[in-house]
Amino acid sequence: MPAPAAVPAPAKADSAASPAGQSSCLSALAAIPGNRVTPSAPASQNGDPACRVSEPVRVEALAIRGPDGATAVSFEPPPLLSCAMARTLADWLDRSVQPLARGHFERDLVSLRVGGGHECRRRNRATAGPVSEHATGQALDIFAFKLGNAKDGLQVVVEKPKGLAENRFLDAVRQAACGAFMTTLGPGSDAAHANHLHVDIQERRSRASRFCQ
Repeated sequence: MPAPAAVPAPAKADSAASPAGQSSCLSALAAIPGNRVTPSAPASQNGDPACRVSEPVRVEALAIRGPDGATAVSFEPPPLLSCAMARTLADWLDRSVQPLARGHFERDLVSLRVGGGHECRRRNRATAGPVSEHATGQALDIFAFKLGNAKDGLQVVVEKPKGLAENRFLDAVRQAACGAFMTTLGPGSDAAHANHLHVDIQERRSRASRFCQ
């Protein structure tokens, strides 16, 4: 069984703007065939400045490498994220999750069932305390990975994997996420993350620091 591919530290969006008015982050994503990422209106729900998203984008699909050439992973439904989060996701899906899907099941990763992109709220939906990374579009919740086409498709549900093979795949995906993102939380970490995999790029004092449960 292949070990998870090495994943670089999360990329930060470059603040420089292109001649067309797009950030270099969005320009870089848009230049890759298969990516369906579009700019979205800057969001600040309820007038709360803590809920602003830096370089907000709507992510419909991200390109990955397949055995027969480039393919793409769609998002169901398309989340609103910061551009920096979209770039980090793109690297992780291409360099880690797709190779793991091929290695464990000989199928391509085709889509993610997701929730919890940008949402103006506090952590774990508490009434007080720190603002969630979802409030800034720097977090995503993943509920299921869909592998293969309609004929031989397989859906691996984070909350209820079926059998040893799916459990091992999810363990490897989670291990890879711990290297790609600053925070990774999933089933077993706490009650709030019992049915999904939460990943985010929350800035920490040290770039080498990760929170992984």
